[in-house]
Parts: sequence; structure tokens; C-alpha cells
Amino acid sequence: MAVEQPVWPLPPGISAFTSTRDGGASAAPHDSFNLAGHVGDDPVAVERNRARLAAMLPAGASVRWLHQVHGTRVLVDDGDASAPADAAVSRRPGLACAILTADCLPVLFCSVDGRVVAAAHAGWRGLAGGVLEATIAAMAVDPGDITAWLGPAIGPRAFEVGPEVHAAFAAHWPADPAALHAAFRPGRGDRLHADLHALAGARLAAAGVTACFRDPRCTASDPGRFYSFRRDGDTGRMVSLILINP
Repeated sequence: MAVEQPVWPLPPGISAFTSTRDGGASAAPHDSFNLAGHVGDDPVAVERNRARLAAMLPAGASVRWLHQVHGTRVLVDDGDASAPADAAVSRRPGLACAILTADCLPVLFCSVDGRVVAAAHAGWRGLAGGVLEATIAAMAVDPGDITAWLGPAIGPRAFEVGPEVHAAFAAHWPADPAALHAAFRPGRGDRLHADLHALAGARLAAAGVTACFRDPRCTASDPGRFYSFRRDGDTGRMVSLILINP
């Protein structure tokens, strides 16, 4: 299946999708439903895949693709999509906020009244730097009125990192210190296993977003369904997106 709907209660008039690697036009190693134009795939195949994605969206919808750089900038409504950004907010019906991933954590947001949606690219650098908090601020609604979904990402068993990653989170950790400790488990030598879902969930809760739903699947552990940069290196990208229906 090329796209799936997140298991996430959403208000009427909101659509959300996350893709797998199945059912597209790309050849190996990007086989087959690669949606990224920056990974060395055949541009014709990427356009065919994006056209197939567009056909799955509500009539009149369009996708705003971002130039992602593992940062914290948020593109709001009709801002310049050519500038680097790792999150997007939309109040405009039909304009989908979309995030490309292949191990990083995709996070989708929606206000409970369905008037504003957002998507954030939460690799460890952006997550430690505050991309989720920046996205919440850009939505300009009470955090208690926001619901969030954490999509498939590299799981803690596969995501071994150095001590500098723990230090980056510890330097600006807004939540309970026990939550930071719980998100890192010992690995080999000074290496640690990091849990992106746990880190994101703790930061969202600290920011006031308590309605958080998770898809715990590990991208690195399922080569038949998901792309994984950590596992494969040269590979494609999946998309997670959300929009207010036209």
C-alpha cells in the first residue's frame, strides 16, 4: 500500500496520510514510492510518484514541499518554500503540510477545532534544537488545544548514537530529567540507544500538548515497508502530511 492513514482521531474536514516505500515508479535503490527529489533518483520517477500521491489527496489539494535541513525554522501559510525549513503550518484549506523522512521522526499536528494543521521534521538535531516547540508557537493556539501524531521512525534498538547527542538534549531539556534519562539506554562503550518517540513525547508534554498518538514502528527494522537511511544509506524518502480539506 502506497499510503496509510494514521491511527489518530481527527476533527471533521482534516486529512492525514503517511506513505510507505511500496507501489511507486522508482528503481532500486530508491524502489519504489520515493517522493524526494534530492536523493539521486530519476526525476521522471519522482514526478510520477508525486502525481500518484496527488491523486490520492482530496480534489483541489496541493502539497507544499520543504527544503529540509535538520533545523527549526517553520514555514507559515504562504511563506517562501524555497528557503530552508523543517516544519510547516497551514490555515489554508487544500494546502498540505508535508515532511519527508527515512528514519527521522515525522510529527503531525492539528488543532482540536480543525482550523490549523502543521507538520515537523524531527531528526535528533531538530528535536534537540526545539523544532516541535517552534511549530507549536507558530500554530498560535493554546497547546492544550493541539493534538499530535508521531509517525514511524528509527527505533531505539537500531538508533545507536554518541554521547554528544545526549549532551545536545541535556543542554536545553524542558521536561522532567527522568524522561531524558529514560529515553537513552546504554549501548557499546560510550554509545547510547536513543528513543526519538520518547524524546518527542516528553517535549510535547512539557510544551502543553498532552494529546499525543504514536505509531511505534521502526523504519530500520522493516526494509520491505520503510526506507531507512541508517540501514541503507542511498535510499528514498517517505512522506507524512496533513491538510485542511478544500
